[in-house]
Amino acid sequence: GSEALLVIAQELAQGLLEPLLDQINVVIVPRANPDGAATGTRSTANGVDMNRDHLLLNTPEAQALAVLARDYRPILVLDAHEFTVAGRYLQKFNAIQRHDVLLQYATTANVHEFLTKASNEWYHTPMLQALKDQGLSTEWYYTTSSRPDDLRVSMGGVQPDTGRNVNGLKNAVSLLVETRGIGIGRAHIQRRVHSQISAIGSALRSTAERAARLEQVRSYVVRDTIAQACRDQVVVEAAQTPEKHALTMLDPETGEDRILNVDWNSSLKLHTVKSRARPCGYWLSADAAVAVDRLRLLGVQVLRVAEPGALLADTYQETSRETGARQDVRGPMAGSDGIVRSQVALVRSAIDVPAGSFYVPLNQTLANLAVAALEPDTQSSYYANRLIERLDDSARIMGTPSLVFEELQ
Repeated sequence: GSEALLVIAQELAQGLLEPLLDQINVVIVPRANPDGAATGTRSTANGVDMNRDHLLLNTPEAQALAVLARDYRPILVLDAHEFTVAGRYLQKFNAIQRHDVLLQYATTANVHEFLTKASNEWYHTPMLQALKDQGLSTEWYYTTSSRPDDLRVSMGGVQPDTGRNVNGLKNAVSLLVETRGIGIGRAHIQRRVHSQISAIGSALRSTAERAARLEQVRSYVVRDTIAQACRDQVVVEAAQTPEKHALTMLDPETGEDRILNVDWNSSLKLHTVKSRARPCGYWLSADAAVAVDRLRLLGVQVLRVAEPGALLADTYQETSRETGARQDVRGPMAGSDGIVRSQVALVRSAIDVPAGSFYVPLNQTLANLAVAALEPDTQSSYYANRLIERLDDSARIMGTPSLVFEELQ
C-alpha cells in the first residue's frame, strides 16, 4: 500500500493522473501506522489494532486521521491494505488465496442507502472492470477466524469501528482495497503494487468524473440525516447474514484453482439485532468530558448546557453485565480487553440537566456516528470501552430541548 501511494503521488504530480487535479483534491497518507510498519504488525506501539480504533480514537494515529477527515470532509476515503495469502487458509482449507485484489465498501448500520448505491455503482463496478482490463482477479474482501475448527469465511465486519465503516458514517464513499502481501515478503511486489495503483486510479477517476453528482448525493444525505432526528427507528446493532459462497482458491501444491463452497457471512445484507426509537439527541454529564473530546475529534457537534433545566429522556437501566474483549470476525481484537457488555432497559422520565453538562443533537450531519458512539449496549460504544464511566452519565433525549446552549471552543 505505501509503495503504491508513493507512485500515485508521483503520477498526480507529473504523470497520467495529473489532469484529475483540475477537478479534485487528493490527500495522501502513505503510512498511517509507522510503528506497526516498522515491526511488521497491524498493532500500534501501544498494542491496539488501529483499524478498529476509528470510533474510540485511543491511538494518536487514529486521532490524526480523524482530524484530517474532520477538517477536509473528503467525499471519498480509500484504505489501501494487504491480506494474508496462506496462514489460516492453508491450515483450515489446505488452500491459499487466489485473488489479486479484495474489495469492500462501508457496510455498517445506518450508512445512508444513497451512499451505498453510489459506492457500488459509481466505484465498485468500474473498479472491477478496470482491474479485469489489467488482467487482475478480484473478490469481495473476506477473512476467517483464528480458530482452526471454525470453517466460516466472513466479509469485512459490520461494526462501526473500522476506517471503512466509520468514514461511511461520516457520509463519505469509503472503500477498502486489499492486495496480496502479508506473509510473502517482497514476492511479486510489482504485481501487488500495480494492483493497488490500478484500483486507486480507478477510484480517483470515478471521483473526478462524478464530482458534481457526488456532492449532490452528499448534500441530500446530509439533509435527510438531519431531518430524521426525533423520528422513526434507528438501528443500534446489526449483524452479517449467513450464506453459502463459491470461493475460488489455489491448490498449494499444483497452483491450480480450487472452488470451495464455504459458509459465508455476508456484509451486503445486514439483519437488525437491536433497534430503538431515534432520539432527538443525547445528554452527557460533565463527567463525560473524555467522550466529548473524542466526539469533537470526529467532527460531531457537541453543545454545552449554559443554564440548568429539565428534559424528557430515556435513561438506561442495566439488566445484565459481563466483561470481555471486543470481537471481530477474526476473534478477539488486540488491545481491547476489559470492555463492559451491559444489557439495558429504557426508562422514560424527566431529568434535571445542570449547567456545564453537554448535549449532542441528532439534527446534525454526523448524527449516525453519534448513535454508534453513545448507545451503551454495543461492543463499540463509548460506555462499553470506558470512555463514559457510568450509565447515568448519558441519556437519550426524546423531545426537542428548550434549553440555553453554548458552543464549545
